[in-house]
Amino acid sequence: MSTDYDVIVVGGGTAGGPAAAQAARLGARTLLVEKNGALGGTTTVAGVSLPGLFHAWGKQIIAGIGWEAVSRSVREAGMTLPDFSRWAELPHHRLQVRVSPAVLAAVLDDVVVGSGAELLLHTIVAEAGWDGDSWRLTLATKDGLHRVRAGAVVDCTGDADIVALSGLPRYTRARRQPGTIMVRLGGYDLASIDVDAVQAAHDDAVQRGDLLPADLAHNPVAKFLRVRGENAIHVTGVQGGTSRDKTAAELAGRRTLLRILRFLRRQPGLEAVRIDSWATETGIRESWTIHGHASITVQDYVSGRAWPDALSYSFYPIDVHRPDGDGIDIRPLPYGTLPTIPRAAMVPRGSTRLVVAGRAISGDQEASSAYRVQASSMAMGQSAGVLAARAVASGSDVMDLPLEQVRADLRAHGAILPGDVVVPPPPDALPVQAGHDRTAATAGPSDPSPTKESA
Repeated sequence: MSTDYDVIVVGGGTAGGPAAAQAARLGARTLLVEKNGALGGTTTVAGVSLPGLFHAWGKQIIAGIGWEAVSRSVREAGMTLPDFSRWAELPHHRLQVRVSPAVLAAVLDDVVVGSGAELLLHTIVAEAGWDGDSWRLTLATKDGLHRVRAGAVVDCTGDADIVALSGLPRYTRARRQPGTIMVRLGGYDLASIDVDAVQAAHDDAVQRGDLLPADLAHNPVAKFLRVRGENAIHVTGVQGGTSRDKTAAELAGRRTLLRILRFLRRQPGLEAVRIDSWATETGIRESWTIHGHASITVQDYVSGRAWPDALSYSFYPIDVHRPDGDGIDIRPLPYGTLPTIPRAAMVPRGSTRLVVAGRAISGDQEASSAYRVQASSMAMGQSAGVLAARAVASGSDVMDLPLEQVRADLRAHGAILPGDVVVPPPPDALPVQAGHDRTAATAGPSDPSPTKESA
């Protein structure tokens, strides 16, 4: 292991893998540090094995390194891609790409290591700071503390951990979206179950306190059993950003699983219910946010604002999981809308050669509920990799790089840039919520009030 790098990427989740591979492909000496034993983050370790959305209105808008890994993993696993041409008749979740977490993790290993980047798993950053000339990080590994230097750092932790460790401010909202623990239930035949009776028993269990109202994400029992759990469990009040917070989230997630399992096994026809698979990590939807040079508002997002420094597209409906766990506020985008992610929202104010990619970039709660998803994070990660590598190579800051050069690098490595996609006129019989969930409930804006932290 070296002590000097051009670029260090912290966090090997959906943004981190593409960031490290991109920086290395540009010739930067790159280290990727990941706390878990596998890359992929939300898609692998947290089990949300449905990355999306790579397409909008029937057009591919996100490609590059993330898409390369996802599509290759689908082929390797013998699975199939969705028919993206059916966007007008399918809800948005049917256009997400189902992957095998194990295969995707293996493919990401190959993509990252094959790029020339160095990979260090089971490692976290204990200290981080800019000394006026370079970044100095202390890595906590199984064999002790290692001090390393880098010309630039990409924070892909999802919680802006490096931002906080370096003394820059980050903030969190008092009312955050709940987390989810992914499971797959088995051991029952839905057709033989009296779901009305189970629903009545569920309502009684909530009244008695044996179940929490949010445990089934306020889904009807029939729907919960039909999807066999999967992404239909809410774990409220959880947070990331510190080991204490993450520990509390993991304990809360597993307590939720036990409550649900105990309840179901008491119901006729569900006595043999079992957990066939589960994610070892409770997924966090929302934690800490940076103070960027720009901040993406919900109006920016839903209007498809063309930021002058946009480096990638994003596409997903507004998808606020209500903080108390009581359902989801899904708001489809108007036809033709193509939201963009600007460089300025990825760079913390007051920082030098530091880029953030993923859910922690600067934006409000409603906008971030959409751009936090996997495909958008992959695109941000690749952009961050270019920014970091080129800043070191040129001896400049990431905010001073010529956008033409950054965009040329991204296109040369397969990315699709804002302005590259032209959406055709709408079909004659466009559904009101084409390509999105037609049954989603709606609600007013979530509480935007932040709680500040300066590490």
